[in-house]
Amino acid sequence: MSKIILKAVLAAVSLCLVACDGRRNPAPDSPAETQTKVIFDTDFGGDADDLGAIAMLHYYADRGDIDLLAITSWSNEEYAVPALAAVNLFYGRPELPLGVRETDTWRTEWNYTKPIADQFPHDPEAVANAAPAVALYRELLAEADPHSITIITVGPLANIQNLLRSEPDEVSDLSGEDLIEAKVDQVVIMGGQFPDGITAHGPEWNFDGNMKGVTQEVVARIKRPIIFSGYEVGEALRYGAALNQHPTNTPLYVGYKYFSEHAPWMKQDYQGEILDNASFDQTAVMFAAIDGVGTHWSLSAPGTLFVDADGVGTWVENAAGQHRYMILTDDTVETVSEIAAAMTH
Repeated sequence: MSKIILKAVLAAVSLCLVACDGRRNPAPDSPAETQTKVIFDTDFGGDADDLGAIAMLHYYADRGDIDLLAITSWSNEEYAVPALAAVNLFYGRPELPLGVRETDTWRTEWNYTKPIADQFPHDPEAVANAAPAVALYRELLAEADPHSITIITVGPLANIQNLLRSEPDEVSDLSGEDLIEAKVDQVVIMGGQFPDGITAHGPEWNFDGNMKGVTQEVVARIKRPIIFSGYEVGEALRYGAALNQHPTNTPLYVGYKYFSEHAPWMKQDYQGEILDNASFDQTAVMFAAIDGVGTHWSLSAPGTLFVDADGVGTWVENAAGQHRYMILTDDTVETVSEIAAAMTH
């Protein structure tokens, strides 16, 4: 089959998925100056919250709240990129650029990536054209207006570390650190535990990630405002069981069900149906897209987060600090309802 015919078929599939699934058409683009331009960095495939967060990104992009520029993956698990391409096609964005960390591929049987890649179509070119994450970051940042980009990270921070360490090249005569300083508005990071710095299970995964010193370097070197959504926020916002009433021919249903059945920390409670799960990553997306301060959460006073090599943070309040962390309001029901609506649009 020629590439032209293949693209036509894939486009038709995309349109059918949108039309037949009853999802509304994307709203007209908002004026560029009112949109948050987003690059989303994920460890897609492990915890299902990454999948929920990506569904929300497409929802907020459809509404015109954000301009979704790209998704970059910390995970180079064998099926991560095909599954991401399938999810993007399902939501009507098959051309959305994908980036992936430059490391060897691996296979994790309990990840929900393979079921999604197997059950939903994806554009082979989207997979073949997945760029090294740093190269994609540098290209997008070089093209951007000053302080116009929001980076959302919901996994370990190796892609951001690699970007910070990148040197000037043919794309830009700025280093990665200088590109972030010049082009990024803010970085929204799901990670850590606030204000005490460590969860009951030890260092929070995104700050640890079996990658000693990564978070320490990234948080110290970024010279733009950082908003943290800590473990304690997403842990209080549990959602997933309601997806048992969601259409079964969707990536959300397939991914969450496989996750409930196979994830090491979930499977002991699995009895044939999707289980509730913490909404860690969804909070970072929601904040970047609609803020939610005063409704879903408040922000701490400004400060500086100092992170040690093991990913344990120490919070120091400081009026001149560029760091703040989210503090959940008492009305978790309303917040979960917003997350559910954005995920299942």
